[in-house]
Amino acid sequence: MKKLISIVVPAYNEEQVLSLFYTRINQVIGSLTQYDWEIVFVNDGSKDRTQQLIQEIQESDSRIASVDLSRNFGKEIAMTAGLDHAQGDAIIVIDADLQDPPELMTEFLQAWENGFDIAYAKRTHRDGETWLKKFTATHFYRLMGKISQVQIPADTGDYRLMSRRTVNALLKLREQHRFMKGLFAWIGYPSKAIEYRRAPRAAGATKFNYWKLWNFALEGITSFTIFPLKVATYIGVLISLFAFFAGAWIVIKTLVWGNAVAGYPTLIVTILFLGGVQLLFIGILGEYLGRIYNETKGRPLYFVQEYSPADMTKHRPPRRSS
Repeated sequence: MKKLISIVVPAYNEEQVLSLFYTRINQVIGSLTQYDWEIVFVNDGSKDRTQQLIQEIQESDSRIASVDLSRNFGKEIAMTAGLDHAQGDAIIVIDADLQDPPELMTEFLQAWENGFDIAYAKRTHRDGETWLKKFTATHFYRLMGKISQVQIPADTGDYRLMSRRTVNALLKLREQHRFMKGLFAWIGYPSKAIEYRRAPRAAGATKFNYWKLWNFALEGITSFTIFPLKVATYIGVLISLFAFFAGAWIVIKTLVWGNAVAGYPTLIVTILFLGGVQLLFIGILGEYLGRIYNETKGRPLYFVQEYSPADMTKHRPPRRSS
């Protein structure tokens, strides 16, 4: 029996590009006839015609599976929903915006056949993006590499192939705050980077503004390192030592030279500085505490409004029970 490859496609308001994406992906998998294919579209609560277009594609192609979530849960959870429903021996995750070329799947599959559990796309260029986004993305992953115990590959996104055992391991991690790039790296297994040049979006607009990117960075930092808490401890110790020696100096100076006129500006600056540092690190503690609070609720990651599986019986015989 041919090996089954599942392609997971999270989509949110992608009606402008979805048909073009399907055409491109269909050309690629049409040339790889040595595999059976399943394409799992996950509609993440889109407000446009995305789900309608998915249903139209599914009517003409029995390899299409549709997972329609009850609302918008975010890309990380939509991706998880697609992995939950994918049945393949290997699973490929790709966005619908065509910034990541579907043609790279051929190299992914070659790496998988050569024994790698994960083949991920590594960007050499990021066309169509602002210098600020390129700058922040580059330095964010450099920072994560230095402060995190998990080495997250730089210049990589979600576009990758994973073996079935890798996906099974990943799906055991059901945490609410899901920084998928970190989870991909955390589970380990042999991996191979495939370099490529990232293209601009084929149509539509990005769903990630700078505010969402900032929150995304906070998810990554708080999910995979306690370094900010350590920084709070170190700075607290340094300020305490400084305050101790400054206080000792004031006492000695008063005993030796007498009490000089109090310095009001110095007092105000000191109070504001210490108050600002305290509020900053109370905020950091709040970020971690809020994530602990959300995890303790034990809520499901998502709810599915409608699931329509692919009809694989038209492409491959049913698996025999052993």
